[in-house]
Amino acid sequence: MKSSTFLLAMAAFAVPAFAIPAFADEPPSMPPRTPVSDARPVLLAAIQASNGEAHGMLTGDVANAITQRFGATSPIFIDVTTERRYQQPGCSRLKVLFWQDGVLLPGAKDPRKQSMEFGINYCRDGLPPKSLL
Repeated sequence: MKSSTFLLAMAAFAVPAFAIPAFADEPPSMPPRTPVSDARPVLLAAIQASNGEAHGMLTGDVANAITQRFGATSPIFIDVTTERRYQQPGCSRLKVLFWQDGVLLPGAKDPRKQSMEFGINYCRDGLPPKSLL
């Protein structure tokens, strides 16, 4: 399975299963976001960015289905930050955060912000680094 397809599938199926409430509100001014159909362009942008950050907004059929299923009040946002750059050029340890406001999970009384965060070792070619040095 291609890494971009894997990431999209993970986002589509893991958000409802592993969604956790966020404890801090997003600052009033959000960074500019690139519309993407999967997370890969945001991962690559973070690897290439001098500050190690990139921000996206998930679009397309999967994003629409998730938003409709949970009656969410915002798009699905993606925030990627670089935790470490490896010696291998174009490879980094990334922290990836998917989040959405106004999500109503089954059995919940009120909608709330839900998020899923994970770390990934990722290179520009879509593969993990050969070494973690």
